[in-house]
Amino acid sequence: MKDILRELEERRAGARLGGGERRIEAQHAKGKLTARERLELLLDEGSFEEFDMFVTHRATDFGMAAQRPAGDGVVTGWGTINGRMVYVFSQDFTVFGGSLSETHAQKICKIMDMAMQNGAPVIGLNDSGGARIQEGVASLAGYAEVFQRNIMASGVVPQISVIMGPCAGGAVYSPAMTDFIFMVRDTSYMFVTGPDVVKTVTNEVVTAEELGGATTHTRKSSVADGAFENDIEALTEIRRLVDFLPQNNRGGVPVRPFFDDPARVEMSLDTLVPANANAPYDMKELIAKTADEGDFYEIQADFAKNIVTGFIRLEGRTVGVVANQPMVLAGCLDIDSSRKAARFVRFCDAFEIPILTFVDVPGFLPGTGQELGGVIKHGAKLLFAYGEATVPKVTVITRKAYGGAYDVMASKHLRGDFNYAWPSAEIAVMGAKGATEILYRSELSDTEKIAERTAEYEANFANPFKAAERGFIDEVIMPHSTRRRVCRAFASLRNKRLSNPWKKHDNIPL
Repeated sequence: MKDILRELEERRAGARLGGGERRIEAQHAKGKLTARERLELLLDEGSFEEFDMFVTHRATDFGMAAQRPAGDGVVTGWGTINGRMVYVFSQDFTVFGGSLSETHAQKICKIMDMAMQNGAPVIGLNDSGGARIQEGVASLAGYAEVFQRNIMASGVVPQISVIMGPCAGGAVYSPAMTDFIFMVRDTSYMFVTGPDVVKTVTNEVVTAEELGGATTHTRKSSVADGAFENDIEALTEIRRLVDFLPQNNRGGVPVRPFFDDPARVEMSLDTLVPANANAPYDMKELIAKTADEGDFYEIQADFAKNIVTGFIRLEGRTVGVVANQPMVLAGCLDIDSSRKAARFVRFCDAFEIPILTFVDVPGFLPGTGQELGGVIKHGAKLLFAYGEATVPKVTVITRKAYGGAYDVMASKHLRGDFNYAWPSAEIAVMGAKGATEILYRSELSDTEKIAERTAEYEANFANPFKAAERGFIDEVIMPHSTRRRVCRAFASLRNKRLSNPWKKHDNIPL
């Protein structure tokens, strides 16, 4: 018996070494942790239960029969993050460059199937050179098997991808179908075709970082939701994100202890909106002062900064926040911000996360670039997302809510449950100056008369009371009482039941 136990320990030790000491040192030299070191940081201490440690590939071509490392380049299993179960896979770059083989894919598929059956999130730590060329189509089939599970798991359990090294070719499409993608600066990149292929086909000379680095994907392409300085920061922040997320689409939002009075008054909010209607202010200040302990986890912070998305807690319960940002493009909606917010709203609705919307939007961004880029269809995505959402929706209009953008931003007409406005709110078809110039075009030459007409329009419409008279605004609230009113609103909606008509699926304007 002792011999068998000794053999087991020896096999385990060999599997834990992955590609061997030399390759582990090379991994560390690049500023990267190994697959197992990453799991130790991500999961609660001692909670990891590994699957398929001794699995090896089945390939025999190209001399592969002589190289059969245990684990086949990926570490899979489950563990806990702050006591809540998650399923994980971590690709091991020290084994065949983390390349995906048939058995590598089967290991990932197994834990994804288990996550679906048991209702727990899936976290993938990607660090792979792509498909294992020696296995040919078997490797491609493995990718497709993983893709199919990404699709089936979408909206059932949260899926998080962390790109911690190369991710190229077909490998990028699995992360692309997950709910959140995070990258590590300087050591990770994603692209469908690499710099060499790009140069050959298009004659463009570009580096891997420019083509698919963290800066590119967080600021320009919007493929990634965030980027971190190193592996340690990335894994720490993923732990923090998981704390906000439900286990699955039926589990409800997590409830955590909180030490912040739901009735807390913030008198500084009474002066947040400047007297000058065109002056900017930081909407993130309002978000932080509304949240429990000021804790805000922002999603896609570096992309489409004219809209802010992320998670807060109210009375210990997760709430998704969407807010126009007057500091950027005056808070206008455009193509990028509409796409960003629409995806976030749909995630929240899929996982029964209530949505809080702060509105200060002067309209959609004008210009040929926007129209030719399809702002009509992209703007409709956000409209569609809010309209189909059945979760509790609370909206607070802080200043401008003009034109179609008023409708889009979780208005009462899109089944908003509680629609509040501050006294500084202006709800109208357009701003006073533009409206006056259209209504009184014949008087444009008379500056004094136009100023009079503009003041008259402002008195009539540059306030929340016309909308409140129609019941489109439920209550005009004092800014300092925002946290209390919003907390009470969501508390009253905890048993909300609303369902959409039966359909196989909708046809959102993609």
